[in-house]
Amino acid sequence: MRILMAASEATPFAKTGGLADVASGLSKALAKLGHEVTLVLPYYRKITKPELAGEVVGKLTIPIGDKRVEGEIRSTKIPGSDVRVLLIDQPKYFDRAGLYLEKGHDYTDNAERFLYFSRAVLEAVRQLDLQPDVIHANDWQTGIIPAMLASEYRLQPWFQRTASVFTIHNMAFQGKYPWWEYKLSGLRWELFNWRQLEFYGELNLLKAGIAMSEIVTTVSPTYAKEICRPEFGYGLDPALQARGDALVGILNGVDITEWNPATDVHLPVKYSLETVKEGKAACKAALQREMGLPQKPDAMMLGVVSRLTDQKGLGLIAARASELFRADIQFVVLGNGEMKYENWLQELKSQFPTKVAAAIGFNETLAHRIEAGIDAFLMPSQFEPCGLNQMYSLAYGTPPIVSNVGGLADSVVDCTPESIANGTGNGFKFTQYTADAFLACVWRAVGVFQHDRPLWNRLIKHGMSRDWSWTSSAQEYVKAYDNALSRVK
Repeated sequence: MRILMAASEATPFAKTGGLADVASGLSKALAKLGHEVTLVLPYYRKITKPELAGEVVGKLTIPIGDKRVEGEIRSTKIPGSDVRVLLIDQPKYFDRAGLYLEKGHDYTDNAERFLYFSRAVLEAVRQLDLQPDVIHANDWQTGIIPAMLASEYRLQPWFQRTASVFTIHNMAFQGKYPWWEYKLSGLRWELFNWRQLEFYGELNLLKAGIAMSEIVTTVSPTYAKEICRPEFGYGLDPALQARGDALVGILNGVDITEWNPATDVHLPVKYSLETVKEGKAACKAALQREMGLPQKPDAMMLGVVSRLTDQKGLGLIAARASELFRADIQFVVLGNGEMKYENWLQELKSQFPTKVAAAIGFNETLAHRIEAGIDAFLMPSQFEPCGLNQMYSLAYGTPPIVSNVGGLADSVVDCTPESIANGTGNGFKFTQYTADAFLACVWRAVGVFQHDRPLWNRLIKHGMSRDWSWTSSAQEYVKAYDNALSRVK
């Protein structure tokens, strides 16, 4: 099958979040299954490294409203893979410091930037004669592609049998813009209606993908159900309900070429399931040294690698952190986000200098070392479409402590007598989203860690024994692609 993956970011080219990991990880897994995969991205400033920039293979002239905007197509590959990558090079739109925003503010022309990119994806397909069976668009930045395909490009010979699949990575980000931005798309005004691209008088790019793709997927089975309800649907739950069985939830996978403790180049000591006890002990000691904490093997080290936002549950942690430090606990955080949480972490470090360490910002190498060095990972999200860190944690022998939502519900199995007996229990979950429920869940984990190491070791074994790679998820996507192809008329 010929698959074209369209995304606004992918590792190692450009990354702000999990979308980048998914776009590259899924593309590589599909290629390993024998499919011909082409990934299309914007050519951002940060991609200009010679080993990633590729070479120019074509030129584009894209209509944007009354303008004609020129650009180039560059071709390269995901390093170490057979996945071809096309980079849409248009400096006016993409030669900027950030991908979507700068100094905390969205670029005011984001609608124009990604309408350009979306049409450029389809024009690149036509110009290079790629003839994809499926175009897989991701999130609001490429949400208009299914609409362009269905209403315009499918009339051309390159696209007559091409199906579209659209993946929602986070309902909270929808690409909503004033109605007049719709003119830049070049699409017929008949599509600007409440069933398709219009949302309360505005252009909604996420809704475009939902309404006009053959199949809609999201990044976990539980999240697919949640977003059909008002509390998770952000106003688009009726549009999602209308898709019926065309809405599918597929749990993300982990790129095991990047996230595997047995081969991870970022770790001071590599380890496997057979050597996890010694390996994690060494990584914990190294992390304590690196973060300036006392080297105490028996202190339970809790960790967070996250955007510091309400959505990620930082409010729950902040509400009960001081109570946790009555026990022999250390706390390590890596992330940035809302200023109130960055300030809170600095205050917490001052209050508990021997128990708290925080690095504000993001450091890929440190993220790996935290996953390997901590004892348990905190991820008490308000909502979580899939989440990747809890799966990284499980693969690294680090039981997660999570809220029972989205992909967290689908990947973490609560520690109960039944789940331990049947070999599935791998972490700790709480259902009621309150600070007290969160604290009680953490205390359960602390109790097992401090008083029942054999049980803790079984949790580690259960987590590390499961295959978290993209292989099974990629096979589910192939089924979704076949389903989409069967719906093309």
